[in-house]
Amino acid sequence: MLPKRQKLPKTNNKMSNLDIFSGDKEVFVSIKFSHDKEIQKLNNEHLGRDYPTDVLSFKMDEKREDGSYYLGDIIVNVDQAERQAEEYGNSLAEEIAQLTEHGVLHLLGKHHDGDDK
Repeated sequence: MLPKRQKLPKTNNKMSNLDIFSGDKEVFVSIKFSHDKEIQKLNNEHLGRDYPTDVLSFKMDEKREDGSYYLGDIIVNVDQAERQAEEYGNSLAEEIAQLTEHGVLHLLGKHHDGDDK
């Protein structure tokens, strides 16, 4: 069973992130499955945090010529997902799904309290 979801804090975004879902346009995200070493390198390069993390998101906000919208990239650390699955009593698939969802929420502008990025 998945743990209970928490309500995320509201953001002060000027543009409604849900506008990208209006109409008939397609919205794309890229999802990559990675491991500790690679995600630690990316975490350090982009956020200055020299440790592995469970998921990283890189917002692209790119409207494409065909009318589709490229929201961004999500990188899921499978090594960390395995550790967290055991810790939280989830299957690996459930944990990866939750981390992917977490990444999508970041792409939509939802962030942790205290995050400046």
